Amino acid sequence: MKKRIITENLPDNEELESSWLDLEVLVDVEVTSEDSGYPIEGALLPNNCHGWKASKPGKQTIRLLFKQQQNIHRIHLSFLESVIARTQEYVLRWSKDKGQTFDEIVRQQWNFSPDGSHTQSEDYTMALSGVSVLELIITPDISSEHAFATLEKLRVA
Repeated sequence: MKKRIITENLPDNEELESSWLDLEVLVDVEVTSEDSGYPIEGALLPNNCHGWKASKPGKQTIRLLFKQQQNIHRIHLSFLESVIARTQEYVLRWSKDKGQTFDEIVRQQWNFSPDGSHTQSEDYTMALSGVSVLELIITPDISSEHAFATLEKLRVA
């Protein structure tokens, strides 16, 4: 039996940040579109603060193809919308067989409002083994096909 003494103290930000996977090295990325001023690297890599934005309106897919299967225990997503009111839906799912089949992790909707809620940040804890593909499907506005999808940050540990 293993045992550990735990404390009430949470890990500091530096410790949390150091646990993220180096996606620049570990994945190839597929994306349905990207604005040249807001490439996907802006959301996936640390020290990029401008995020990703689609170049065309409507549903978008971001797919991380791991070069070697990974065990994943945490996923962090951040979205920002400060211009228009909209209801966004996203689906986060994973595959262990290189995208032949997928299991859904979460499906969530969020109401953005420039006068109120303009950021959404989610942190998911899980135990996934042998992940070959992680996929995020964003419907930027469930009532219109004219909104552009954005993603401020996607981190995986």
